[in-house]
Parts: sequence; C-alpha cells; structure tokens
Amino acid sequence: MSREREFDSAGAVPASRWPADGLHRLGEGSGLSLTVSTADQMRELGRRLASAVAAGDLVILSGGLGAGKTTLTKGIGDGLGVRGPITSPTFVIARVHPPVGPAPAGPRPSLVHADAYRLGGVLELDDLDLDTDLASSVTVVEWGEGLAEGLSADRLEIAIETFPMGRADAADPDDLAGDMPRTVRITSVGQRWEGIELPLLGLADRL
Repeated sequence: MSREREFDSAGAVPASRWPADGLHRLGEGSGLSLTVSTADQMRELGRRLASAVAAGDLVILSGGLGAGKTTLTKGIGDGLGVRGPITSPTFVIARVHPPVGPAPAGPRPSLVHADAYRLGGVLELDDLDLDTDLASSVTVVEWGEGLAEGLSADRLEIAIETFPMGRADAADPDDLAGDMPRTVRITSVGQRWEGIELPLLGLADRL
C-alpha cells in the first residue's frame, strides 16, 4: 500500500505531481539501474527517494569510498526536511536528524543515519538498537550490505558503483569524490514497495 506524504517548502515534490512518464513503479523484488554523473544529480536522486519513503523505511547503501553514499543521504535529508548538517557518521556510528518545523500533513519522520563500516558484525549492529527508531524514522545505513538486512524485511538496497577513474579524495571520504559517472542500482525488497513510484524524469543520463 502506498504511503503518500505532502511536503512543505523545505521538502521534495510529491511523486503524485510528476508526469506519469517520469515515474518508475517499484514492486516487490524489482530493481532499476541508472547512471548518475554529478554530485548534484546524486543529491537530487536522494531528494526524489525522499518523496517515496516514510517512517519505518530502511535504506541500505553499499559502494566504495567516495562513491556518493553520504551525498545521496544528504539528498534524502533535504527531501525529508531534517536538521543538518549530514556528514559521514563513521566515527560516531549513528546520528539522528529530527525534522525541522511542523508540516501541514502531520509529523514528519526523523532521519537515522548510520555507518556500519567500523562494525565487526551483526551483533555490534544490534547493540546500536537501531530497530527502536525504525517505526518513527527513515533509517539509512551506509556500508550496511550483509549486516543491516535483519533490521527489516522491507527495505531499499542501493548499490553505487564507481567507474575506474573514480577517486576517494572528497573532503568527506564517504561523500562523492568529483563529478564522474556512477552506476546506481536500486532494489526493492518486501511487499511494502509494491506500487510505490519514484519520480526520475530528467534526473540521470540513462535509465
């Protein structure tokens, strides 16, 4: 079942306001692959994703250093209208970003931004008690592949692959390093995503 939300001036444009030919409809187990060439496009992809997620959703990000995981998360935070700044949580493991200001459509979710890079395994992830925030927040876990899947049977798994010329030389080592093509693969897992639409018109070079 679709959980549509309205956004204020600080948030993203609702998917319902995009033309039908600009929407990609997800389904249980479905996926898509697109090329994102710039940091601005990666952040905009995050804003578009924010128009589809809701409280209780889990997003797992994978990709090498400088791939753009934190840049994507910044866009999600932009779209959700949460308090920043959003930076890589590598050394603090997890941060909670609450929404800024009231929304006409009711309470908005917080953003829980976690980093599993320094965790030794699933047990250490369990110690963070991220599941206690899942119901009221959108939870994004960087480096979560193979560790965070147990947090929810319904999730988005997003893998970012850099081209060979990619460099991890950004100021934030997990932010997007330079404007160069990345392949972003989005896979929806679970029934929650059946019929959910992502607005992608004009975003990327290739769908």
